[in-house]
Amino acid sequence: MPFDLTSFLQELVVVLPAVLFAITFHEVAHGWVADRLGDPTARLSGRLTLNPIAHLDPIGTIMMILVKFGWAKPIPVNPMNLRHPLRDMIWVAAAGPVANLIVAAVSLLLYRWSGGLATPFLALPVRELLKWSFIINLNLAAFNLIPIPPLDGSQILKGLLPRRQLIAFERIESYGFLILVLFLATGMAQVVLGPLVAVLYAGIRFTLSPLL
Repeated sequence: MPFDLTSFLQELVVVLPAVLFAITFHEVAHGWVADRLGDPTARLSGRLTLNPIAHLDPIGTIMMILVKFGWAKPIPVNPMNLRHPLRDMIWVAAAGPVANLIVAAVSLLLYRWSGGLATPFLALPVRELLKWSFIINLNLAAFNLIPIPPLDGSQILKGLLPRRQLIAFERIESYGFLILVLFLATGMAQVVLGPLVAVLYAGIRFTLSPLL
């Protein structure tokens, strides 16, 4: 199928705001939880802001626009400032994906409820924006839950591993980006993400079932 520039630009108008909203809430959630648990690094560096420019990673943002998953510029966290570094990092790391799942759930609800908008001219762009907000936040949450450094899932896993396995896992952290590139380039990301997205979607549907 030939590339349709007009359709791509029309989609970009609603996808880009959804991407910016998703990565902003993701990163601010990390920093906010870290701040609450004793580490003010993100706040002092000006990253506890809803300005999306502060959180953009160029490659990660392009990936989210093109394939609906990607990443943002990591929020600065100093685990040594946390009251219980290993345990608290689980909550700091989980905060980003959880924030995206909350936004995805709210987007799904609003999408369903917006079906009754009386003005088609208003309803179409609003529903498209909500649809993409749901898709992007769901995929961003799923992608970041994968336990490959430097994704959030790796920090969650580190907090749960016994000491011997933790030491072994930390040895491969320096190769994390290479592993992540291979994970994306070989197509394994789609193999893993498909079932994970399906599980998260089922969880959202089950939680919201009284309201849908």
